[in-house]
Amino acid sequence: MMLEGVNLQAIRDERSLFSHVSFQIGSGQCLHVQGENGSGKTSLLRMIAGLIPPSAGIVSWNGRSIQQSGGDYRRELLYCGHLLGLKDELSAIENLMFAASLADDPVEVCAVRDALRRSGLADREDLPVRFLSQGQKRRVSLVRLLLQPRALWILDEPLTALDAKAVRWLTGVIDAHLDSGGVVVITSHQGMALMNTPQVIRIGV
Repeated sequence: MMLEGVNLQAIRDERSLFSHVSFQIGSGQCLHVQGENGSGKTSLLRMIAGLIPPSAGIVSWNGRSIQQSGGDYRRELLYCGHLLGLKDELSAIENLMFAASLADDPVEVCAVRDALRRSGLADREDLPVRFLSQGQKRRVSLVRLLLQPRALWILDEPLTALDAKAVRWLTGVIDAHLDSGGVVVITSHQGMALMNTPQVIRIGV
């Protein structure tokens, strides 16, 4: 597997957030995107996810432009953005089963319960998520990583609101994905002690 960006540029309101951004990562590798607030980190991740087009440059997956790949590429990736994508009136289990169904990856209730237990939410899985803390909600959203198998993970500030124990859990999940040959693109203001040292790019400088 190979994810590549060549001479990428993002323009917002006639202002260039970044330009000439290039990278290349393969199986078992992680790309850590760094930059100040407003530098365009989220724009770059959304660009890589195919949610917005680059103002210039190209993103390719396995040697093929993601614009050309279309649905084939989207079936290879899982994007976790700032918005958690949870419905407050549904429980953690209901939210995750709904998300898996939308992604055409239906899962059994027992698998969802087990994934929530591993994330540290064994006693919260049946509560409406409106009763959960922000860190617990973040964990519910991230449990999708365990339930929806994808080769490429794109994670935008996944450590937001997580306590130290939850950070260790997520670090282990990412390490396991990389160890199995997966690919990860992440942006985070906090450091992560991953087993495989990430490739770092800094934008907006």
